[in-house]
Amino acid sequence: MAVFGNNTSKETKKDITELSNAETRIGKGAILDGNIETYGPVRLDGKIVGNIKSKSRVVLGETSSLQGSILAQNAEISGEVKGLIEIVDLLTLKSTAVINGDIVCNKLIVEAGAVSNGSCKMGNMVKEIKINDNTKKNAHDS
Repeated sequence: MAVFGNNTSKETKKDITELSNAETRIGKGAILDGNIETYGPVRLDGKIVGNIKSKSRVVLGETSSLQGSILAQNAEISGEVKGLIEIVDLLTLKSTAVINGDIVCNKLIVEAGAVSNGSCKMGNMVKEIKINDNTKKNAHDS
């Protein structure tokens, strides 16, 4: 398998497909101080002090708290966010959502009761999500 270079082999594409199906979960009561970058979906019910970047869907449950930014394809937020939210396609703010920060998205659904303190820009503003894939190493680097 090609680890370095611009060539994307069939095996590398298969690895990326498998990664995009793996869900990252931060459960209720858990606290993460750091960033998440993933090809797959993210589910947060705990607290993150840091940023979330996903080429898939991000879901923040009612008990969630994020102090940082979100960059994702789609997102559904029921908890609290303090930071910038950038969504390529659809952002859904559930009735329990509290947003303190700016929103940039293509489409937006806001349920009655959701709170948003910040500006909102809509349209095809967010172009691409790039994930840094530093997880693969050459066998000689171990």
